[in-house]
Amino acid sequence: MKLTGYTHSVESCGTVDGPGIRFVVFMQGCPLRCLYCHNPDTWEPNVGTEAHVKTLMEEIVKYRSYMRFSGGGVTVSGGEPLLQPLFVAALFERCRENGIHTAIDTSGFCKMTPQIERLLSFTDLVLLDIKSIVPERFLEITGAELEPVLMFAKYLSNLSIPVWVRHVLVPGLTDDETELRLLARYLTTLTNVKKVEVIPFHKMGEYKWRQLGLDYTLGDVPPAHSRSVEKAKNIFISAGLTV
Repeated sequence: MKLTGYTHSVESCGTVDGPGIRFVVFMQGCPLRCLYCHNPDTWEPNVGTEAHVKTLMEEIVKYRSYMRFSGGGVTVSGGEPLLQPLFVAALFERCRENGIHTAIDTSGFCKMTPQIERLLSFTDLVLLDIKSIVPERFLEITGAELEPVLMFAKYLSNLSIPVWVRHVLVPGLTDDETELRLLARYLTTLTNVKKVEVIPFHKMGEYKWRQLGLDYTLGDVPPAHSRSVEKAKNIFISAGLTV
């Protein structure tokens, strides 16, 4: 059991990372380089704040009444939490002992290992961010292959671990109707998708790219229009999915 891990930051009362009011832990390190990432400062592994499960739990339990009242819990995001599965598993094991709901916000880009399987055994919900169902598009967005994400999604489905699928709608990149229909059709083959969240693209993290000396190639891309978001939602609804 690993009781320490590298974190980027925490948010004590998050409302957009799963159901209810949530204590959100942002982990450090990510294997992807998504074009629209709003947390590029979390990419580098083994830096940031070295956190201890005991110390984190002392903070988390202070908000337990808010979590219970709202149906919330703890979400571990990133970065990519699956890069530090032993630490997150230890944290979630303590959460379960305290009756606190657990969620992982992940890209699903990983190689399944016994450590990740152990983590998932203490996970109540997975927020799975699927960038695209088209391999070439996924590679363009992330710089990585799609197949590990599909294998991870299938593993979750086989174990009936509840999933909320997240899809960031980027004008001219991830809003193609044909590709959205392909994604919707794929999601209907999984047995555990409880909800699909269409997240409008924004550029609130652009300044971080510039601070880090990184080339932000989406600088001229406008935020996703509400009409485009509704059209995307209707594609998922038409496939019988909940949004």
